[in-house]
Amino acid sequence: MNYLAHLLLSGPDTRWRLGGLLGDFVKGPLKGERPEAIEAGIKLHRRIDASTDSNASYREALAQLDPSWRRYAGIALDIWFDHLLAQHWQEWHPQSLEEFCDQCWRDFRSHSRYIPPQARAFMARAEQIKLLQSYREERIIGLTLERVGQRLRQPVALQEILPELSSGRAKLENNFNKLLTDLNLEAQRFRQHYSGSDKP
Repeated sequence: MNYLAHLLLSGPDTRWRLGGLLGDFVKGPLKGERPEAIEAGIKLHRRIDASTDSNASYREALAQLDPSWRRYAGIALDIWFDHLLAQHWQEWHPQSLEEFCDQCWRDFRSHSRYIPPQARAFMARAEQIKLLQSYREERIIGLTLERVGQRLRQPVALQEILPELSSGRAKLENNFNKLLTDLNLEAQRFRQHYSGSDKP
C-alpha cells in the first residue's frame, strides 16, 4: 500500500499516523529512539505491507497485469490503489480528503524532531502541492509513476503501465475494496492488541 492508505489504516492517533507514514522512510530495527506510539505505527506499516503481499485479492490484482511488468507491478499497483482510495475516500473516512490531509500535516509538525530529513522534505512538498489529494486525478498518477520509475536503480518508463491499469479499473477496484477491508480489520486488531499488555 502507498502513503494515503497507510495514513488511513494507522487510525485516529496522530503518533500512529506519523509512524504509518514514516514506515517508508525508517528502515532496520526500531530501538526506541522515537515515542512508543510512533514506533508502533511503523510496526503496523510493516505488518500491513507483509499482509498485502500475501493477500489473495492483491495477488489476484497482480495477476491481471501483463507478466512483462512482473518486477514492477507491485509498485504500480500500490500507487494505483492510492488513486482508487482518493477517488472513493468518503466511503472509508468521515472527514473530507482535504480536511484529513491538512490535519495530518498540521499535527505532524509538533513531532518534527522525530521525522528524518527525507521524510520532512516529502511532507513539506506533499502539503504544498496537495499531493495526496491530487491522487484523484489519473494524470497525476501517470506523473507519479514516471517519477518513481526514474528513481529505480535501473530506470523504467513505469508510466507506460497506466493504460493497462485504467482499462482494468473495474476489476482492480473490486480487488482493492476487498483488500482494504481485510487490511482495515487487521489494522484495528493490531492497534487493539498493542494497547493491551502484550506488545508485538
